[in-house]
Amino acid sequence: MANTVQSKKRARQNERRFAVNKARRSRIRTFLRKVEEAIASGDKDAATAALRAAQPELMRGVSKGVFHKNTAARKMSRLSSRVKSIG
Repeated sequence: MANTVQSKKRARQNERRFAVNKARRSRIRTFLRKVEEAIASGDKDAATAALRAAQPELMRGVSKGVFHKNTAARKMSRLSSRVKSIG
């Protein structure tokens, strides 16, 4: 358990950041799941729209430190190639 005032404060801050980052990660995963569902249904228009909506969310996650830049780039690349192959 934290003993000093500073370490107690850091523990509080870490809890708060953890909650914020968890919510952000969950939101991004929801956007990615919508793209996956559109791909599975075979609807190219819906998949393209979902991908366009997911891209800024994923990049926002990168800028906020939730995801690594290369991870986001890899996910976008793989999803876009799968959307392109529909149809």
